[in-house]
Amino acid sequence: MAKIEPRLKRKARIRRKMTGTQQRPRLSVYKSLKHIYAQVVDDSNRRTLAFASSLSKELKGSDEGDKKADAMRVGKLIAEKCKAANVDAVVFDRNGFPYHGRIAAVAEGARKAGLKF
Repeated sequence: MAKIEPRLKRKARIRRKMTGTQQRPRLSVYKSLKHIYAQVVDDSNRRTLAFASSLSKELKGSDEGDKKADAMRVGKLIAEKCKAANVDAVVFDRNGFPYHGRIAAVAEGARKAGLKF
C-alpha cells in the first residue's frame, strides 16, 4: 500500500480542483501494468459518457506495437466515442500518474482524433 499512497495523494489534490461538467466532461485515465483505461465522466450528473480500454472489442485485432502504441489507439477510440456522444472538449484527469509515457500517449491520440483539451 505504501507504494501507491503518493499517487493517491496527488489524485486527491488534482480532483479537488477539477470537475467535469456537461459542457466539458472529465477524461479520466488509469493505467495498470498491462492495460490502460479511459472514461469520460460528467461529474455534475454522475454519468459515464464514454469508455475505452486496451481490452475493448474494437482494439482486439490490433495487437501490433507496444503498450504506448496501445495507449495511442485507446486515445483515438475514446475521441471517436466522445464525438458520437456529442462531446468535443474535455478536461484531462491523469489520475495522479505522471504526464509522460502511456498517459501522454492517450492524450496525444485523443488530440489527433479531434478532441479538445
